[in-house]
Amino acid sequence: MNLPFEYKRVAIGEFGGTTPTTSDFDTARVAILPIPLDRTTSYVPGTRTGPHEILVASSHMELWDEETETDVHGLGIFTLPEMECPFASMDEVMREIRRVAAEIVSRGKFPMVLGGEHSITPPIVGAVAAKHPELSVLQIDAHADLRDSFMGTPHNHACAMRRVLEYAPCTQVGIRSLSAEEAAAVPALNTTIFYDWNMRRDDDWIARVVDSLSETVYITIDCDGLDPAIMPAVGTPEPGGLSWYEALRLLRRVIASRRVVGCDIVELCPMPGNVAPNFLCAKLLYKILSYRFGKEMASKIDR
Repeated sequence: MNLPFEYKRVAIGEFGGTTPTTSDFDTARVAILPIPLDRTTSYVPGTRTGPHEILVASSHMELWDEETETDVHGLGIFTLPEMECPFASMDEVMREIRRVAAEIVSRGKFPMVLGGEHSITPPIVGAVAAKHPELSVLQIDAHADLRDSFMGTPHNHACAMRRVLEYAPCTQVGIRSLSAEEAAAVPALNTTIFYDWNMRRDDDWIARVVDSLSETVYITIDCDGLDPAIMPAVGTPEPGGLSWYEALRLLRRVIASRRVVGCDIVELCPMPGNVAPNFLCAKLLYKILSYRFGKEMASKIDR
């Protein structure tokens, strides 16, 4: 596969499987980048296989979205080879992820990144924020991920959003797990937290989430932000979380109201014998693209 930039990589398949996809990176609107990093997870490791299983599941998914009445696949979705990170230190890994993300963003592509652990998000946000200085970040997650350092590194997945805050303010949704250290730090951090236990007491919580964001938004979705009843395949499942339709309502409103310029889905930890979570991630990815590009695709068809 010829690309305008290089990185250590492994070819693992395309989003949508055998469905015709954009074979030319230059003409694609969306670039899917799988990053199977799994270095700092501790309780139930296994996120390394997440990107591959999402792509496998996508090959069994219908590409007509009945909600938006579009098939955005025709807009151009290019699946990049899986990115290897064979570096000695997490500092090196972060630098390489940022370099590759910057290559994608600088060429005007919409980056859709599949993890791997949540520590991949800060360097991607850094690359996106360099192009969009007024960026804000929407996080869907069970965990605040606001530790300054954990298990000897500031690049642990438990520090992901603390590192993201070095590039952009955040809105954190569905949070239901944080340490005393994180709770003490929150008032001084540039983040707005919607705790899972009380956010739904306000019927307009989605509107408040949207209002907290700037006009340009990056979305990061940790799979454990969803209810473990529908997403059990995570390393640290927490009771509560967003239902499928709550997540879709939130995403559709944000994408309709703000300019979303990139996204990642991380921390899927596939479960042998249960493909439903893998399929959910593939469907969620495609829903986001349908919300983001559906109108543009429909206008092309009308012309």
